Amino acid sequence: MLPNPLLLKDRVVDVEDFASTLRQTANGGTVIDPTVVQQLSRRRRDPLSSLSPRELEVLGLIAEHHSNAAIAALLFITESAVGKHVGNIFSKLVLAPTDDANRRVLAVLAYLRRDEDG
Repeated sequence: MLPNPLLLKDRVVDVEDFASTLRQTANGGTVIDPTVVQQLSRRRRDPLSSLSPRELEVLGLIAEHHSNAAIAALLFITESAVGKHVGNIFSKLVLAPTDDANRRVLAVLAYLRRDEDG
């Protein structure tokens, strides 16, 4: 989980550096801890990193145009279990229900982008 403060208190060890940071922010500047930047950039590179192996497997089968019923049969699980995996995928990828977007398509696009990058 990403820490809340933009400057991590446990990383403030140099008083002069900290004072400089305070002056910079007091003058309207922005300072973001390098650890926070690293975590944010890592998160952007792989939006699927939070998915479990089973959820990735389900998403791969969705990308192959399988229905929930077909996925259930292929994985020897119930259709209800597939539905839960699909719901978890949407939730973890922050794909809220909307009138103008198909969440299955958006999830598959994220999956395909990962294959292109990796």
